[in-house]
Amino acid sequence: MSVLTSPIDILVLGGGGREHALCWKLRQSPLTGRLLCAPGNAGIAAVADCVDLAITDPAAVTAFALNHGIGLVVVGPEDPLVAGVVDALRTAGVPAFGPSAAAAQLEGSKGFTKDLCRAAGIPTAGYRRFASAADAHHYVAVHPLPVVVKADGLAAGKGVTVADSNEEGLAALADIHGAVVIEEALSGPEASLFVLTDGKTVSVWPSAQDHKRAFDGDTGPNTGGMGVISPAPRLTPALKARALTEIIEPTLAAMAAAGTPYTGVLYAGLMLTADGPKLIEYNCRFGDPEAQALMLRLDGDLTDILFACATGRLAEVAVDWSPETAVTIVYASMGYPLKPITGTIVDNVEAAEALGVQVFHAGTKRRADGALVAAGGRVLAISALGHDISEARALAYAAIRKIRWHGGFFRRDIGKA
Repeated sequence: MSVLTSPIDILVLGGGGREHALCWKLRQSPLTGRLLCAPGNAGIAAVADCVDLAITDPAAVTAFALNHGIGLVVVGPEDPLVAGVVDALRTAGVPAFGPSAAAAQLEGSKGFTKDLCRAAGIPTAGYRRFASAADAHHYVAVHPLPVVVKADGLAAGKGVTVADSNEEGLAALADIHGAVVIEEALSGPEASLFVLTDGKTVSVWPSAQDHKRAFDGDTGPNTGGMGVISPAPRLTPALKARALTEIIEPTLAAMAAAGTPYTGVLYAGLMLTADGPKLIEYNCRFGDPEAQALMLRLDGDLTDILFACATGRLAEVAVDWSPETAVTIVYASMGYPLKPITGTIVDNVEAAEALGVQVFHAGTKRRADGALVAAGGRVLAISALGHDISEARALAYAAIRKIRWHGGFFRRDIGKA
């Protein structure tokens, strides 16, 4: 069943690997007319028209959508959501995929989410909130270890430090400007669970397991993600059902009861503890690199699905999935996540894709001479499907080794048992 009867023009906001994956999948739909992306990147330019637009400016995005006859705006990153872009678009009558600014507080403020969990009885780590890093200084200096230090606001997935020493905790505070949340450190494997909702219907999507640390063996600084597997091997059907019942559903009910119903994709980062799943944090958009793995596995029509979600008709569309496993490996610039070195030439991507993988661009651009160069911290995301993790990771690693790039690095243990 299809909600749309004719093609629509779509604007995607963002310019990373997540947005390349979304554009790649949207382009495959016969229901996609013109496909625009702001600002896009060198990879996105192969499937969409890249445009210059201030994507966190609600008025600018709304004016562009109205002037260009856009039938659906898909918001990729979190900043435009928190800025209220979806609110402005909906007020103007433009369908938009994503939550309102009020609902996006689930990602925009970790303290907001922790308070919601406490009020609704949602299992999560114990915590304390502080108005500033200075206020948290004494608490971190004397608290039993380890502790988790989090910037309350948006930090592009990197504002978290698991401090094994008081000195490490204090150093983390020195990098935070604004409110702080200090949590107890949970133990267990992590997993990510995704649902789509239009405020009425909930569509449960596959799980994923991210690899956050920069280096092999889960060492080094936290990053936005160095690789992912979908589905998450340790999120069993029973644990997934518990997470939906104990975490996702009460959250959606609490948001609706507060007059801020949630719409769009809700991404729950979970810790699978000895006591069951506990919420680490929420993201209000598809993850990166999780989106790359999910889009590879999606057999449904993404244009129809996202439009249905944006217009309250999610119950009318089918969402089908490949039973295969997806493995995505991030190829990042040397120095990432601290001071990535950009401008280096990335070559032979076509040889990698010839093996049957999809290479999503996260931080790339074309020089005037046509050369592909690194233009960010995470540069490419090599994504492969296989009958199991072993087959998918073998293909992904065979492909990444075809790429010639002297300025990058990648983890060699993504998906390793």
